[in-house]
Amino acid sequence: MEIKPHPNHSVYLKTLQQMTPEQHLAKAFELSAMTKELFLLVLQKRFSFKSKNEIMKLYMERIAKCYNRNY
Repeated sequence: MEIKPHPNHSVYLKTLQQMTPEQHLAKAFELSAMTKELFLLVLQKRFSFKSKNEIMKLYMERIAKCYNRNY
């Protein structure tokens, strides 16, 4: 397997280093929301025969499995 080149990696790291803690947190929330939205879209496509309510139930069940219950 060939490793894909990352020509902009140093720019990405420099950008991260210049971010404030508040910006880091905002970006983390943004990425989390985007991931959940994408996950819901994939479920809708994969289970297109299910109703919206069934899809949301499936979504919530699967999201619940992701949370760390050690807190």
